Amino acid sequence: MPKLKTKSGVKKRFKLTANGKLKAGVAGKRHRLISHSAKYIRQNRGTKVMSEADTKIVKLWLPYGL
Repeated sequence: MPKLKTKSGVKKRFKLTANGKLKAGVAGKRHRLISHSAKYIRQNRGTKVMSEADTKIVKLWLPYGL
């Protein structure tokens, strides 16, 4: 069997934690921030651990991990 390719966009956007969960940047932080509350901006700082359902989908694009 030939080797499988990893989606190059996934390599750039996600990191795996030690327990195999996925970390990703939070959406909604690029523009139009004046319409968001300060609490929203503060809580979405940094990265978040993705849900199990989303993690299953993204791991299909990572045949050999990161």
